[in-house]
This record gives sequence, structure tokens and C-alpha cells, in this order.
Amino acid sequence: MHTDYDVRWEGKIIGTVDRKKQVLEAASRSFALFGYKATTMEQVAKIANVGKGTIYTFFDTKEQLFDEILHEVISEMKTIIQREVDHYKPFFDNLFRVLDSLLEFRSEHELLMKLSQEVRDVGTPQSQEAMNQVESVILAYIEKEIRHAMMQKELRDCDPGIVSFLMFKMYVALTSEWNKNHEPLTKEQIKEHIRLFLEDGLAVHAS
Repeated sequence: MHTDYDVRWEGKIIGTVDRKKQVLEAASRSFALFGYKATTMEQVAKIANVGKGTIYTFFDTKEQLFDEILHEVISEMKTIIQREVDHYKPFFDNLFRVLDSLLEFRSEHELLMKLSQEVRDVGTPQSQEAMNQVESVILAYIEKEIRHAMMQKELRDCDPGIVSFLMFKMYVALTSEWNKNHEPLTKEQIKEHIRLFLEDGLAVHAS
């Protein structure tokens, strides 16, 4: 049986959680609109419709606020990986499916789009570090899957760190860099060329 004190206490907790969520949502919008460098605590407070002191109740600095939002983004990426990976399917099928989903997520997520732009235009260290963390999640997935495929004798022995880097950079180059001066490739063309350079060289072929 709840007492009046219990109800007040639970209401206070729920109110605090909701207010923190409100601040995070506002900060995410601000970072997506203005980038890391131009976002201020005043802007976040205005978007959240709270006093600036409310933000400092939960976060001491803009850096802490940004880090929590980035953590949520990375958690979303890891959820995508878990959803797409199927170890009953061949390594390269998983690779293409996961990279398609992750790069689509990265290209459509407003915050990541703004941070990428800020890195290109301004070179803000915090934005660069954030994009490095995003890339690290992708590279860690590929490296882990390479090790798994090697254990299953699906890929020949190689350096997982180097090969994961090459796979990712090649995929990004063919999906985005190529388009700057050439007709965009279809997903099937991209997969065909990656298979040509990587699968034929790494795959273990039955004798």
C-alpha cells in the first residue's frame, strides 16, 4: 500500500526523469541544427523551455551533455548490428547488409550529418572525435566478424584490424567518394567490386 509520501517521492522521480529526457531531446535538436561548436547551454534551455539551471542539475558541462547524446546514438548503431547479423548466413552477406544499414543510419541521422559537415567545414575537435567513435563502432563490428569467419574457416588467416579498415574504407569510397566525380554505383555494383577485390582474395575455397 502506497503512502502519500511514496506517491510524492515516485512523482518526483518520474518528474526528474522526464525533465532530463526533455533536456536531452532539446540538446540533440540543438546539436543537429547548429553543430557542437555553436550550441550553447542557453540555446538548449530555450529549446527545452527550462531554466539554464535545470540543465546543470543533470549535466555540469556541454561536453557531458554531448557525450550522453552520442552514447545513445552509438547504442542505436549497436542495436542495428545485432538486428542484422545472422551467423547462419555467409560472412559477406552479413557484411553488406550491416554496412548498408549503418551507413544509411549515418547518412540520415540529423546529428551525424551535422557533425560530419562541421568536421569538413570547421574541423571542431569534439565533432571529429564523435565521428571517430562512430567509425570505431563499425570497425569493431567488422573486426569481430572477421575473427568469427576465420574460426569457422570461412575466411583465410589475415590481420583482422587491417582488413576491417580496408573493407570499411572501400565501402565508404564506393558509396560516397566515387559519386563526387562519377555516376553513382548501384548497391549491386558496389558489392560486385568488393567481392572482386576482397572475397576472392580472402575466402577459403573448397578444393
